Amino acid sequence: MPKIEKTVLQNDPNEAESGARKPKTPGQSQENKSFCLDDHCPESQHEVLSVTDLIETVNEVSKLSIAHEIVVNQDFYVEESVLPPNSLEGRIMEMMYNAFWDHLEDQLSSIPPDFTCALELLKEVKEILLSLLLPRQNYLRNEIEEALDMDLLKQEAEHEALDVPHLSNYILNLMIRLCAPVRDEAVQKLESITDPVQLLKGIFHVLGLMKMDMVNYTIQNLRPYLQEHSVQYERTKFQQLLNKQPSLLDCTTKWLIKTAVDLTTPSPSSPESPSSSRMACSPPNWAANNSELPSSTMVLYEGYVNLLLWDSDIEEFPETLLMDRMRLREIESQLNQLTILASVLLVARSFSGNTLFSTPKFLDKLKCITKALMEEFNPRPEEAMVSVSEQVSYEIHQGLKNVGLNALSSEKTASLIGQLQNIAKKENCVRSIIDQRSRFFLKCCLVHGMQESLLDFPGGLILIKEELAELGWKFVNLMHHNQQVFSPYYEEILKDIIPPAQAQEKEVESV
Repeated sequence: MPKIEKTVLQNDPNEAESGARKPKTPGQSQENKSFCLDDHCPESQHEVLSVTDLIETVNEVSKLSIAHEIVVNQDFYVEESVLPPNSLEGRIMEMMYNAFWDHLEDQLSSIPPDFTCALELLKEVKEILLSLLLPRQNYLRNEIEEALDMDLLKQEAEHEALDVPHLSNYILNLMIRLCAPVRDEAVQKLESITDPVQLLKGIFHVLGLMKMDMVNYTIQNLRPYLQEHSVQYERTKFQQLLNKQPSLLDCTTKWLIKTAVDLTTPSPSSPESPSSSRMACSPPNWAANNSELPSSTMVLYEGYVNLLLWDSDIEEFPETLLMDRMRLREIESQLNQLTILASVLLVARSFSGNTLFSTPKFLDKLKCITKALMEEFNPRPEEAMVSVSEQVSYEIHQGLKNVGLNALSSEKTASLIGQLQNIAKKENCVRSIIDQRSRFFLKCCLVHGMQESLLDFPGGLILIKEELAELGWKFVNLMHHNQQVFSPYYEEILKDIIPPAQAQEKEVESV
């Protein structure tokens, strides 16, 4: 589950009209580069802004990011923040927290009692209680306003007549009426506390949880509305950012130019082929290259798939996809894991035949074993594949024995283990082919749709069809949402990349 510490911000009713803004030419200076849409931008993409502009930008980016997260992440919710106990921030927060409650206890224990902190606390409690009410709960709203009338409570405090235990019990009874069922136990535990300071302390903590519950309830109810209006909302917010910083599309332009060049440039192994990195900063010369013109849609879809091979050390991420950068990294990681899994299963099947692999129980067991042992693949690929090869060869040996077939000879067993261990290398033939076909499948899903792509599933990937299909749905939904939001900007950029005289947009009949 993803975590976030911000509440949902409502749509700004005075939003500017959206529309595509023509980007600066790719050859323009990268100095004074645009501000970031997330915390993972390279330093070169930051601009020094005035304090006022910076605050406004942060607010706009926050609204855009939260709205986008709610729409694309169905598991999005607000969760209680727990700082690491040994961290500096955690220790400081704990010291300040304890100091406040100790100070409150000293004030209430003094003679005569000092209600200064208690009044501030009650004022904040009142605001939280009112924020938990639904619009229709006017009777309860009036009751809270009357029971926690701050002017009246201040007068009672001045006359040393403020009854803190009575007010705490009233608040506690109100919380019982307002809390979600998941908080019933926490509220009930407060009923046994007799010390007024400890009771207020517990009330304040549980109220924080109840406020978080209300935020999540709001998100749940807001999601259908945001899904209906998210495209226009996100495009409008992005346009507001673009109005402040016209160079905000520079990296997106570079990305699309490089994609167009790569689609039409011969293989880099050819001595006559120009370097795509050298050409990536300027539109391709279609006449000079004598290249067949790709459609703008094909350039965009190819660019989407290329994001799963992004080298963050040398390439600046497209601004229009920064909010989904971590999601794309996760999809890339899952795709790599599926590539390894499919490679292992194909090699294993080539040694054991179809008899074992036609049994769903055996295939599922082999998948579970391989997935579990692959958890250490990224830090130590060679060691992980040694474990995989040993366990897979053992399972095949036992499986053949169980169905009455001859076990693998020692030579074949050694060959099986060697081929499985060789999958740890990126240049492994089986792994390379599976990787290419997996990415090709994702591109087909973008071009032809999921249903048609599943009917024409690539050979060699059938053993991971269910897992790859699930990943395909995730990737396609994410990219199609991005395409809907930013299509005017992409069209404006691609119009300059693909010459208008030749750019008769073609329907994509084949990938």
